[in-house]
Amino acid sequence: MASISDLILQQVKSAAGGVQIPSDIQNQVLGGLSSSVLGSLTQTAAKPGGVDLIKNLLTGKTQAAASPVTELASNIFNTNVLKKLGIGAALGSVLTGLIPKVMGGLSNIIRDRDGDGDVDLNDIILTLTGGGQKQAQPAGVGGILGAATSILGGLFKK
Repeated sequence: MASISDLILQQVKSAAGGVQIPSDIQNQVLGGLSSSVLGSLTQTAAKPGGVDLIKNLLTGKTQAAASPVTELASNIFNTNVLKKLGIGAALGSVLTGLIPKVMGGLSNIIRDRDGDGDVDLNDIILTLTGGGQKQAQPAGVGGILGAATSILGGLFKK
């Protein structure tokens, strides 16, 4: 079973495949992209309304390039990786431009996993946990959001 970190790293490597990254900083860049995406998901999940932002991104309701989750990941990457590595503006722009591709790639792996005919928060949880069978959901909207926030918070911890 792949963890969320593994899924993100797979998307980062796929998106960065055609980019010429100097070999001496390649691991730092790829790791930085991965940790920036994970950090954005983690921080967003902890905010009021954050679970809905993640759901809208991962189900395709919000385009990756327009998502505040993607914007946060870009900001984290610029601050924590690009500035510290001193990468030139051109390469930095190309690398930051990979983040919407990574986010879009994550949304492409989300499918109807619980068999209810739509892609919803339960499907995201099942995908991120590697599950595939229908899971019982708590009754009531508050129960669902509370459980989702708890589960997503647990998933996104390093």
